[in-house]
Amino acid sequence: MDKLFEKSIQKFRKVPTAFKRYLLDRVEWDNRLIGIKGARGAGKTTLLLQYAKDQLPIDKQTLYVSLDDLYFTENKLVDLADNFVKRGGRYLLLDEVHRYGNWSQELKNIYDDQPDLYVVFTGSSMMHLNKASGDLSRRAVMYELNGLSFREFLNFSLKTDYKPVGFDELINSHTGIAADIVDSLRPLAYFNDYLKYGYYPYFKESVGLYPQKLAETISLALNIDLPSTADITFGSIEKIRLLLHIIAESVPFKPNITKLSERTGIGRNNLIQYIRYLEDLRIVRGLYPDVKGIGLLQKPEKLFLHHPNLQYALSEDVVNIGNVRESFFINQLSSIGKLSYTKDGDFALGNYIFEIGGKKKTNKQVKHLENSFVVTDDVEIGIDHKLPLWLFGFLY
Repeated sequence: MDKLFEKSIQKFRKVPTAFKRYLLDRVEWDNRLIGIKGARGAGKTTLLLQYAKDQLPIDKQTLYVSLDDLYFTENKLVDLADNFVKRGGRYLLLDEVHRYGNWSQELKNIYDDQPDLYVVFTGSSMMHLNKASGDLSRRAVMYELNGLSFREFLNFSLKTDYKPVGFDELINSHTGIAADIVDSLRPLAYFNDYLKYGYYPYFKESVGLYPQKLAETISLALNIDLPSTADITFGSIEKIRLLLHIIAESVPFKPNITKLSERTGIGRNNLIQYIRYLEDLRIVRGLYPDVKGIGLLQKPEKLFLHHPNLQYALSEDVVNIGNVRESFFINQLSSIGKLSYTKDGDFALGNYIFEIGGKKKTNKQVKHLENSFVVTDDVEIGIDHKLPLWLFGFLY
């Protein structure tokens, strides 16, 4: 265990703290068992280490371990927790828990047997506590870390300090909010860069290599994260890869399950399950007509790539800017609630209807609807029911 402490302290020492993610302020850290899930590359490890460095004693009361460490080839997590507590440990930070076979059951045992221990764990966006072997749904408080918002991209790139804007505030006061931001920065000068490469923090390493790194991240998610969570064969993973290729070349994609099944050689039930896997991995996003009534075998009305960077990384053709706009809007607005498919307008969030388009887009299609809005690209400041698209990137 001494080597684990050494590694842990080195991690705390080296983690950068100049830029911090939105979730640090949203997590209620006083809970005894906290889970943070998210797509590969979103920054879960950095967030975990920043929390420790800022708020916990950096001594033998605090231990960070990644569960893909070779230590766990011969040692159990539950035994580590027991030994840690006996040595005065209070805060156990567990990274990549989905890489450990019996993680949910042992976390349940740790929670029940170690009442003075605080545990924070991170894992794949595929983790579903209600489907895990241990009953953690009543014990763990779960959060999801999204990729960078447009606001965070600006703060990370330019060292600015813009604050998030609430949804109601954005809808009711968007003209004044946008005007205040435009006074200090021209958001459209950076917006296209965000759409191409700004969703994951690792763009800072190399913008030029970002598409390649993103494609590699997707491969790792399919080859490592998916098998660690689902009972799936290598052959099935290759079929999912083919399915993703078809979706990426066709978004927004209205899935015809029969035709798609014929083209891929995947049976109907498996096909819908594979789409769900891609959704859980935060690679695609399904839009359903009634979010309250989604069944296990219900197909989405439309499929989009999860965020706009994926369009540039996966598409072999010229990227359609209309698709990129919609992908951005869904991605950023989904941080506050689930959007649904609607025949009137493009998207619905609760009672609000949104139509997405370019600078010249009018409200002709939705003007008869109450609480309807036109969201337009290439506009810095909107007025009344016409809102600038980039401003939705300030929701978190």
